[in-house]
Amino acid sequence: MSENAPARAEIDFEPARLQAFLARTLPEAAGPLALERIGGGQSNPTYFIDAGGERMVLRKRPPGEHARGAHDVGREYRIISALHGTPVPVPPPILFREEPDVVGTPFYLMARVDGRVFADASIPEVPRAERKTYFREFARVLAALHAVDVDAVGLASFRRPERYLVRQLNTWVRQWGDLVESDPDVARLVGWLRANMPQDEESAIVHGDYKFNNVIFAPETSELTAVLDWELCTVGDPLVDLAHVWAFMWETTLDEYGGMMGQDLEALGIPSAEEFFDYYYEHAISDRLLTPFYFAFAHFRNSGIFHGIAQRAAAGSANAGNAEEKGKLDRVYLARALAVIDQL
Repeated sequence: MSENAPARAEIDFEPARLQAFLARTLPEAAGPLALERIGGGQSNPTYFIDAGGERMVLRKRPPGEHARGAHDVGREYRIISALHGTPVPVPPPILFREEPDVVGTPFYLMARVDGRVFADASIPEVPRAERKTYFREFARVLAALHAVDVDAVGLASFRRPERYLVRQLNTWVRQWGDLVESDPDVARLVGWLRANMPQDEESAIVHGDYKFNNVIFAPETSELTAVLDWELCTVGDPLVDLAHVWAFMWETTLDEYGGMMGQDLEALGIPSAEEFFDYYYEHAISDRLLTPFYFAFAHFRNSGIFHGIAQRAAAGSANAGNAEEKGKLDRVYLARALAVIDQL
């Protein structure tokens, strides 16, 4: 998961080892090495690499112990490799290294895509009259992702026998641990989600963390040139992706995570969530609509993500320096999920 705060600034591996590896493996990247750690505070450590005239991005697994399946950069590399050449724009993949001998953990390299990443979903950098075109493009690319043929791009093994919604709900229930039984709010929400789970879910590639600060727009236009941060990607119900966009952009404040909650969207020239959904359905191959389950689950999922961040902060293994502060959002999103069901 990306975020607005900077990641810890230190380089946590020996640059000389990487420089030697590049010289052996990518002759075009032989030469002086320039290395800069960039954002993505709670996610996989990410670095800009300039070497021998090649401009690349390195993403690596964080050091230390992690939950099973977490921070699987090899999986990320497989996804962008599968999507490269489809209507979904991704950075061109370069290589994956499983062995930890170069940077201490597995890593992959991809080409650097120039453009703009917006930390504030209201995109104040863009003239007011042009803002809706960015949201239209953002919706179009999400619909394009959900339209990709899973089998044709070689990601059929991402499917699981268990239903995606069941698996997802169980995952985020486990994140709360014993509090599912001992905390009345968590218990009430989990009970409602289990009782109201849709039975008509469809299957598509879902990004898992689609929002403005995980995509790159062209330097001067609304063209979306790359989708980033595929850490949570899988095959599942595309409406979970759509609800996640709603939760992080329309139901999150600027101070919390760069969202637009509480702002005058009309004055800003920003579409309402309903307008954004319309943009999506102009291109979507399915006409299934969001139900209260998806809205409540989006907030519950976010609460689980931030609960995990809080736990890592307490254990001293968080990737971002502000993890303790951000971890407190677990209760904020839990309250928003309860508000969804209490309004029914």
